[in-house]
Amino acid sequence: MAVMGKTRSVLRLAGRVINEAVSFIIFSILDLLDFLLCFVYKVADFFIEAEWKPCYCSSAKEAITSSGKILVSEQGESKIVCLSSSKLQLEEISDTLYARPSLLSEVSKSTVKELKRLKMEGTMIQSCEKIKKGTVRSTFTVNSTIVEMLQGRIGGQQSHPIPRWSDCDCKSCTSWTSSCKETLFVRADGAKDKAREDVLFIHGFISSSAFWTETLFPNFSRSVKSTYRLFAVDLLGFGRSPKPTDSLYTLREHLDMIERSVLEPYKVKSFHIVAHSLGCILALALAVKHPGSVKSLTLLAPPYFPATKGEQAAQHVLRKVAPRRVWPVISFGASIACWYEHISRTVCLLICKNHRLWEFLTKLVTRNRIRTFLLEGFFCHTHNAAWHTLHNIICGAAGKLDGYLDTVRDHLKCDVNVFHGRDDELIPVECSYNMQSRIPRARVKVIENKDHITIVVGRQKAFARDLEEIWRKSSE
Repeated sequence: MAVMGKTRSVLRLAGRVINEAVSFIIFSILDLLDFLLCFVYKVADFFIEAEWKPCYCSSAKEAITSSGKILVSEQGESKIVCLSSSKLQLEEISDTLYARPSLLSEVSKSTVKELKRLKMEGTMIQSCEKIKKGTVRSTFTVNSTIVEMLQGRIGGQQSHPIPRWSDCDCKSCTSWTSSCKETLFVRADGAKDKAREDVLFIHGFISSSAFWTETLFPNFSRSVKSTYRLFAVDLLGFGRSPKPTDSLYTLREHLDMIERSVLEPYKVKSFHIVAHSLGCILALALAVKHPGSVKSLTLLAPPYFPATKGEQAAQHVLRKVAPRRVWPVISFGASIACWYEHISRTVCLLICKNHRLWEFLTKLVTRNRIRTFLLEGFFCHTHNAAWHTLHNIICGAAGKLDGYLDTVRDHLKCDVNVFHGRDDELIPVECSYNMQSRIPRARVKVIENKDHITIVVGRQKAFARDLEEIWRKSSE
């Protein structure tokens, strides 16, 4: 037995070393490829759209201000000013959008490090003299285009959120452009007139409302459908919801759209929330914003990675979710999506823009024997939506989660239930236990032999019964 144990340890260590070595080579090549694709897309955008589109490789300021926002900077953090005819709002963006160190960037930094050091030695003397004289103070700078942008917005100048050439322009993906109301796609089911309670379902990253409507909705009991109103939304940028090209898909934008599309038009006063993965972050933010309205929180695979003191939360989550490893495969896919702006755009160009072809081929190969709602949810988004939602919600909101959880623990009386698949390779089970340590009353249920998707898909009947029991107890 001892020999067997040592053999497993050696094999495990060898596998880890091989994985890291292969990963280093592969991601070094991908760093170079993304660098080259940056120039390819700049040229393509210029010739096809007659406009030079900035990206986060070159300048975060250009990438943000080109979308109709104003970049405001303070030392250590970045925010944007959003303008409309009646509002001026300040909100945070994630620094992982423009601070993702690659092999090329590290080599570049090391070559100029000595020059910067020499330059700093000269400027430090001048800075110290200014501090002594009291001429240096904390600054809050606004981009110089603020005057022109204010004039344009106040003058009624509107943006034109049309799809880019690399996005799908099919009727399903662009149906929102023909509507005068910019609201999310909402699938409502259950009681119509005499609803006793409401439930809001929020899907995860690169998914859609079909994750719930094709699994849980058909499996709820008649009593639930006669007393509850069930609302499943396609988040901003996904499924059949609007996909504006000038949006940065921040936390505020996502929450505002949920409120405008569900809570306000349906006059929802109190409600239960069921959320999966990325949707758990939005669920917590929504609960904190409406503390007296939420009756229960049910979170599936919440991406909660508490950072150590002094560690930058967004960067910590980026490395946890996307560790730049080729194995497991789901981590490799997450690393491509998180670290490479232009490679991920190429994936969207090949898959999302041609999603109708891929859906047809899937049905042809499987002889239409499997339901393709998961593929449809995976295909129906734009690169701009996926890229900014991933960084501004999963990474950017990481620094807020501790505060959200503390508020839920101390000021909300709602039940908190957390479900997690034991075999989840994307969001480890420790995330749920971390959340329970922050909210002791939270009940964590780990489902054996289930992963990030099969925690619902494949066990929808059992999970529907779990939810009904949770709602019943919350009502009592």
